[in-house]
Amino acid sequence: MRGRTVARAVAFVVATAAALDVGYNLSVSKVFGMKLPWEAVAGGALFIGIIAAVAAPLLIIAPYRWLREQIRKVEASDLLAGVIGLIVGLSIALLLLLPLAQIPFFDIARWAPAVVAVLCGYLGITIAVMRKNDFSHLVGSVYAGRAARRAARDIQDGDEHDEHDELTTGRLRGFGSVKNKNSRMSDRILVDTSAIIDGRIADICQTGFVTGVLVTPRFVLEELQHIADSADSMRRNRGRRGLEILQRLQKDGTVPVEISDADADTPEVDAKLVKLARQWRCPIITNDFNLNRVAELQGVKVLNINELAHAVKPILLPGEDMQIKIMQEGKESGQGVGYLDDGTMIVVENGRAYMHTTLEVTVTRVLQTVAGRMIFAHPKQGANGSAMTPMRRTGTA
Repeated sequence: MRGRTVARAVAFVVATAAALDVGYNLSVSKVFGMKLPWEAVAGGALFIGIIAAVAAPLLIIAPYRWLREQIRKVEASDLLAGVIGLIVGLSIALLLLLPLAQIPFFDIARWAPAVVAVLCGYLGITIAVMRKNDFSHLVGSVYAGRAARRAARDIQDGDEHDEHDELTTGRLRGFGSVKNKNSRMSDRILVDTSAIIDGRIADICQTGFVTGVLVTPRFVLEELQHIADSADSMRRNRGRRGLEILQRLQKDGTVPVEISDADADTPEVDAKLVKLARQWRCPIITNDFNLNRVAELQGVKVLNINELAHAVKPILLPGEDMQIKIMQEGKESGQGVGYLDDGTMIVVENGRAYMHTTLEVTVTRVLQTVAGRMIFAHPKQGANGSAMTPMRRTGTA
């Protein structure tokens, strides 16, 4: 409220003063064929001042808030790149002012400098923000190369004094820190909504196999909240589970979790994730099959939890023995079907007779299909060639 009042007061004073100045000049120059009375000039100035005071929130407060919101969404690296690009662009425009001022026709010397300044500033900001990662890698590689050459030169000098050794060690440490700074952006891992709702990401992080920083953009958090507020009970439970998993990751602290305000100029959440991953040169962790394919087509590395689960399933070779519970009948006559703890299907030949029974089987062959791994087996044979007695019965056939 105080800001609105100040804006209205400033707008009223400035507009009234400007209107008085314009009205006085019009009256003195007798543009209307006569000198305007001071009452008319003052009344017109007050009227214009009141209009300016009423319109001040729309003309001052609203644009200011919009600009502040846009700045809040932009990352600090983008702001820094934009400022550097603006300085470079205006410097180029300044170099072009002298030749433009020498052009006599079409009065170019008057309007061209302003146009060139705006154009160069805009291009400088755009190019710097779009290619900031390339510039940072280029500068970092040049600096790292110089540091490496200095360190190698110091080592080759062969000076065995302690002071020289200490200096060389310090330079080598400096080179290592530069390398870490250059690879900092690649340490980020963007987290998709599906991976958070799945929940296995929390267990994977606790094992220590995930290194880096899990970055959850605010638009992913908003999507989770939208799912948690859904009228559908199943979707609502999934959304709440996702929020609980995210809170668990933050409290666990094994892997740092960051909520980022970074955004992309596209309405789709998946498209935003892919665009941010391309800008940051970082992978995406997801369970979404479509997002996986789209990201890979655009050169973005994808960490798929389902593919990880398939990769870490135990490898069974023909001839190995295992215990399995027959849960249902198979498609073929006499077959029984059981499942491992990870969901892998075990088809047991002549296993129908052991329905709802846990027995020892021998693996005969393993097939890798699109849906996953399928294992075929038969009941383990005893010394007399007959099937061994089931180990225990856990239900009635």
